[in-house]
This record gives sequence, structure tokens and C-alpha cells, in this order.
Amino acid sequence: MSRRFFLEQVDDAAVVQYYADGFDSLPLEQKILSWHLYQAALAGRDIYYDQRYRYGLEMREVLEEILTHHPAARQASPELPSSSVIGEIRRYAKLFWINSGPYGSMTARKFVLKCTPAELTQAAHDAARHGARFPVRADETIDGLLDRLRGPFFDSDLEAMVTCKTPGQGADILASSANNLYHGITMADISRFDERFGLNSRLVRSGAALVEEVYRVHGRYGAQIAAITSHLRSAVPYASPPMRKALEALIRFYESGEESDRAAYDIAWVEDASSPVDTINGFIETYLDARGVKGAWEGIVYYVNEEKTTGLARLAEMAGWFEARLPIDPQWRREDVVGVTARAIDVIVETGDAGPITAIGINLPNDQFVRERYGSKSVSLANINEAYEKSQPPAYRREFCWSEEEVERGERWGALAGELITAIHEVLGHGSGRVAEHLEGQPQLALKEHYSAIEEARADLVALHFLPEPMIAAIGLVPADAQSEVVQTEYEAYARNAIIQLRRVRVGTTIEEDHMRNRQMIVQWLLANTTAIQVQRRDEKTYYVMADADEFHKGVGRLLREVQRIKSEGDYEGARDLFESYGIHFHPALRDEVVRRVEALNLPSYTGFVQPRLRPITDDTGHILDVRIEYPLDLETQMLEYSGKRLPSGIR
Repeated sequence: MSRRFFLEQVDDAAVVQYYADGFDSLPLEQKILSWHLYQAALAGRDIYYDQRYRYGLEMREVLEEILTHHPAARQASPELPSSSVIGEIRRYAKLFWINSGPYGSMTARKFVLKCTPAELTQAAHDAARHGARFPVRADETIDGLLDRLRGPFFDSDLEAMVTCKTPGQGADILASSANNLYHGITMADISRFDERFGLNSRLVRSGAALVEEVYRVHGRYGAQIAAITSHLRSAVPYASPPMRKALEALIRFYESGEESDRAAYDIAWVEDASSPVDTINGFIETYLDARGVKGAWEGIVYYVNEEKTTGLARLAEMAGWFEARLPIDPQWRREDVVGVTARAIDVIVETGDAGPITAIGINLPNDQFVRERYGSKSVSLANINEAYEKSQPPAYRREFCWSEEEVERGERWGALAGELITAIHEVLGHGSGRVAEHLEGQPQLALKEHYSAIEEARADLVALHFLPEPMIAAIGLVPADAQSEVVQTEYEAYARNAIIQLRRVRVGTTIEEDHMRNRQMIVQWLLANTTAIQVQRRDEKTYYVMADADEFHKGVGRLLREVQRIKSEGDYEGARDLFESYGIHFHPALRDEVVRRVEALNLPSYTGFVQPRLRPITDDTGHILDVRIEYPLDLETQMLEYSGKRLPSGIR
């Protein structure tokens, strides 16, 4: 019986189910551990909604109350015509869930409801007559609530971007960003402020003073964090000794919010290199913050896929060998490469900044000091890669490949090349290099809004550089007789992607998302400075054709040397010039052409995933006898369950 991976397409977003087949084979103790960690991951979900937009939780509640109480939404089939008001609310709600708010995760731009404010208000009143309860404030009516939320729901120009790193001449990146990491703060304010809780606080103005609202128990998000720590405590008895140490350190950090406790947790987490079940839970990635400092909350639970881990473990063991051969200034190489581990994993759940839109590889911690002295852990999300591969429309490759040979190479080697480049990116890329002493392990403070894109570019360049290295074949990651084909396949795909990714940015002429900036910068730099890539036209269509793999490899080495220097020295002007020249701006005519091509084929631009569901089986005393894994196969059902709601009986 064939499995369903692709579930539906909502505008340009694909909705895909992923599977965790190995969960049923885990010992009961590991299943129970996973259950408690799963609950901890769900307990923090609302934190990220609020971090992304101060109205996010209220907007979500309005949408979900309408969908669970409106008479039209209670029909036997939820697939109402998109022309109906409830059909439009459902369409918008699905995009809202996928992106954890009203801003596209790939574009940072706001998307809005296409019904009228009056139609939304009427739908809310109809739902209220059938039991809906809306998040009205004291002495506020439903009309007052929706009037207050009219701009967030309907005005695409009001607070237009969740994160804006290129706001225009004279504008401030924080004031131009709609996220809820700051309130009333500009970069000029921060230059005069001694920030103590950089990663885990919201910075606000209170009169003339700047105040850090610390994310911790009894602090900002205290109720959610208390729930997370409660579930983590329940998990501790089932954890291995090194994981128990890490979980206890994480609980201490959540209680205190202190930087020293965060570092202690990072170190304990890195040192746990053997636990078969693990979690990432906390304020981790800084992409949401225009200045690259504040951490967005995320929760991930996973178990090790032993079958696919062998090759990654070999790569990690050889990290020192590869470090010594990086084509960078030797002073920026790490002399003592320690603590590098790598595993293939199967994800059980991803929430907050980690899902429903997810990465395919992770390398943590981000703390440069911990990386250099204690090491890092890299994971490749094997079941996410599988779901992407099984749901990817083949028309993408055929539409943007220059030749039939390129298509055939992609079909034969594309999956392996993609897995391999991700593995090298995470294991060797992010884990490599060192920074100057004067940066005190915090290059992000010097590079500001360009730090994340520089770091992603650096990791990509390391991967692209080492992909042809014979040692990659020698340790069994790729067949030696096929390595050159795999390299060509990946170089072709990387060049192609710089065109294809423009489909995501349908408004404006700048790229805001850091991974997209990084890829754009690398390809445009190669176009301008090497003969590796050629721009070809055929049938009024544009193609980026990888013409010379050797030139591509040499160019990558040259660019990597410069990008590593920029990071290691904290050269803000160098980073700014690199991205302004190659990574941020694009020609709208090319973007419009790409959009026409993908729309003609009805191809999605990005993917949101439906997560597995864990369900404990208990006896009459509440003792857990087993934990079952289930697959909802429906985004709306899952999102409503996460919010403690459900569709009325008979709809599903």
C-alpha cells in the first residue's frame, strides 16, 4: 500500500506528511522519554507565535474559533469553495499555521485575508452564536477586537515585514521589523546599552530606560516555560546519564535565564554523544532578529537512525583532517578539533521555529566559544529528506534544467548529492574555523544583520569545496567511480537554485531570508568572477548552466577564503559589500519570468509538514504501558489539536 506524502497545496505552499518508522521499534523506556519530550516541545509552541508577531496569538484564536464553531465550517466536508468567506478564512488559516503567523517564512513579507473586514466580522458573530469565545480584552466587544486587528489581518503595508534587514536609506532595521523581539527600540539605542540577556530576552523601552524582559520561569513566557520544565522533569528518569545531565542543565537555564546556565547546558548537550533519543528545546536560532542576536524558541524531538548514521560518523571523525585542508588563511583554522559528532536522525515532532517549516540539517550549538572548545553536534533529518524527495514534483527539475543529460543526472544522483552536501555543510561547515580574540566568541555582534547569511554562506562553501575531495569517497560517503557525476549534479543544482528560489519573493526586489541570500550571493559571485556558470536563453526562458566544474570548485575556494576572513575578523563592511553586490538585490523581470513558469505548472514554492502524533496507552492508574505513533494526514486537524480544539464531529 502506497503512502501519502503530499497532502495538499495551499497557494504556493505544499503540505506534506512525514513518517518516523523506527519509533515502534524503540524500547518502552525510550518511547516514554520521547512522549515527555514531545509534550515539552508542544508546550512552548505559543512562544514562537508571540515572538513572530505581537498579534499572532489573538489572530490565531480568531481564526480557530471561527473554523470550529461557524455553521458553514461544520459541514460534512471542510473543502468549501475558496470563493466562500469560510473557504477564504480556511485558506488563510492554513498559511497562518504553516508560517506560524501572518508573515511568509521564506520572504518575511506579510500575507493578508482576501475577504472583507465586514465579512470576517460577520463570520465571527455567526461563530459566537454557536459557542465561539474570542480573545476580547476587558470591556472589549467582538467588533472592537476585529477593528483592532483590522490592520494585522488586512493591510499588507502595515508592519509589512517580520524581519527587515534592508529597510532602505536612513531607516532602522529594528523599527522596520514587525517581530516582537523589541518594542520601541532602535539600533542607536542598543549601541548605548549593556545587554545582559542577549539571546533570551525581549528588549523594550520603559520611559527613558531600556528593559530586558527575560525569557524564564517567573519572567516573560513564564507560564509556557514552567510547562516545558515540568515535562522535562518528567523525562529525566527515563534519560541516559549524559542526557539527564543535559536536561537538568536546561531546566536550570529555563529557571534562571542566566548566560552561564545557558553555556552549561550547551556544553552538557554537546558532550552527550550517545543517547539514542534526544531533544533540541530552547531559544536557538537568531534568523528572526534583524541584528542576529535574539533567539527564537523551538522544540524538536528525535531518535537516531542507526542505519544512516555510519557515514556521517566517519565524516565527523575526520573533521580535523578536513579542517587542516580548508582553503583559508591558516590563522583562522582550528588547531584542535574536538567533540564533533554527527548522526542521521528521524524526527518525531518539530515546533516553534523548527516546524511546520523545517530544516534538513542542524548543527548546534551556535555559541562560537562552545564550538571551538567543546565541539558541536550535527544531525541530518533523514525522514524529512525522504518526505521532501517523495513529495517533490519532478516538473521542477525538468523545467529549469538546460539539457536532458542534466535532467537524467539529477534524477539519478540528486537525492544522494543533496544529502551529502547537507551533511558536509552541517558537520564540517558550521563546525569549522575560529574567530579573532577581540570578538570574544561573538562575531554576530560585529557582523549584525549580515552574520547569519555569512555563516550559512561559509558552511555552504565548505561543503561545495570538499564535495570533490577524494577522501569523501574513501570514507564511503559516495562511490568513487561516481563522485565526479555527483559533484556535477550538485553544482548544477546549486546554480539552478539561484533562479528557482526567486519564485518565493513575489513582491519587491530584495531577498531577506538568510539562506536564500547566501545562495544568491555565491552563485552571483561565481557568475561575476569565474566562467563556472553561464546564463543561457531558450524559448524566452532563462537558465543558469553550470559550465565548468573545475572553475566552480576553484571559485568556491577563493570565495570561502574571503568569507572566512570576514567572519573571523568581524568585518561588517566586508559582509555588507559582499551581500549588497551579490546577495540581496535581483532583477524583477527574472523573478516574474520564474513565477510565470512555476505557476504554469502549479508548482509549490515551499513546504510545511504535518507531524506524527504520539499517544500514550495507559492502565487504570495512569501508568504508561506503551506509546503509539499516528499520522494525522491533515494540517487543520493537527493545528486545532495543538491549540486544544477540534473540528466538530462529522467533519473528519
